Amino acid sequence: MAFELKEEGFRLKDILLVVAIPEATYHYHVKNFDREDMDTALKNIIIDLFKKFHERYGYKRITRELKKLGYGINHKKVYRIMRELGLKCVKFMRKSRKYNSYKGHVGKVAKNRLSRRFSTPIPLQKLVTDITEFKCLGEKKLYLNPILDLYNSEIIACEIKERPTLDLVMKPLKETIEIIKNRATYYRTTIHSDQGWHYQHNQWVKTLKQNKVFQSMSRKATCADNASMENFFGILKQEMYYGEALVSYEELKRRIEKYINWYNHERSKEKLAGLSPVAYRTQSSQLAA
Repeated sequence: MAFELKEEGFRLKDILLVVAIPEATYHYHVKNFDREDMDTALKNIIIDLFKKFHERYGYKRITRELKKLGYGINHKKVYRIMRELGLKCVKFMRKSRKYNSYKGHVGKVAKNRLSRRFSTPIPLQKLVTDITEFKCLGEKKLYLNPILDLYNSEIIACEIKERPTLDLVMKPLKETIEIIKNRATYYRTTIHSDQGWHYQHNQWVKTLKQNKVFQSMSRKATCADNASMENFFGILKQEMYYGEALVSYEELKRRIEKYINWYNHERSKEKLAGLSPVAYRTQSSQLAA
């Protein structure tokens, strides 16, 4: 059979007639080939994102990261792809190691000013703090005391020590006070803690008063009064501690410092419109300027 030639070449319908393939079948396979290429590319991007975020992100967070890259994709499809690829967060294990610094009334117990009102649209208005304990290799322990801003869940100061001394809380408090002064906030800051002896200590109370910072305390044995801080400890331990082999104090200290930096600058939060704490603060300050 002779082909009818055009300037642009052979006509598709003539080629399909010669090879005896229905036109609808041809378009079906072309569409599927394109879809397979797109799915392969998408799978590679999902694998890269999963590795980039240290295997700490589930399908919901991966979906948000894909949308940031311009992919209009449903979370159900991401879930299906990640399940097919065997990409699953293995960091989440239900374990607890709570440090209790309560020694009774050894100083002044402040009233609960927050009363579980953990949100605020104002930076540095509401801060929370607490101490948590980690076990290290060789029977050593590590104690972490961060101070978290409820405005954007940013860790604005922290200290790590082998022993829960008073300096464990005083050093980050002094750093926080300097940050408050430098940012010239127009709202008086409240810092909330439990009733641990560190926070009842005269030096802690006096430093707050001298710098006109309100003190707030949880009721005794009521973890829910400081739920935001407990939530951060849970996230930190689930994502970089539980399920890992014990390491030396020095190595664990390095990992925690690295994680907190990553948490502040890269880890996205749904309540912050998918931004990291620092990105949210920076964007908000730019919009307000």
